[in-house]
Amino acid sequence: MSDELVIPQLIVGLGNPGNKYAQTRHNIGFDQLDSLAKRWQISLADRKQFQGIYGEGFGNHNAKIRMLKPQTFMNLSGQSVRATLDWFKLSPESVLVVYDDLDLPLGKIRLRLSGSAGGHNGMKSIISHLGTQNFPR
Repeated sequence: MSDELVIPQLIVGLGNPGNKYAQTRHNIGFDQLDSLAKRWQISLADRKQFQGIYGEGFGNHNAKIRMLKPQTFMNLSGQSVRATLDWFKLSPESVLVVYDDLDLPLGKIRLRLSGSAGGHNGMKSIISHLGTQNFPR
């Protein structure tokens, strides 16, 4: 594995829209994206062409960053991610996906540059729509 710093161009936080999943472990991707958006003062708003809530601004290292919360429900997250990548002509490797992995204890973070869906339906959808497992998560 390379020691090269990977700075994503699009951060995707996975979750489900609506109150049913709000403030649950299932929506940790949404919560983390909201936290980063607040820290970096990035406004998020509904973008129908991306089927999600989207914003852009500057993150750490003063690099331009785009943020996406798919509103397609978890199992169809790949539709939203694919639409956003196509719009901006970004590669799958430029995406960082943040989601809850039930195989990890609550509060534990694991970063990977690629890998399988591990049974996670949102990740299955993204892998299917991008045609690759080679993106950071």
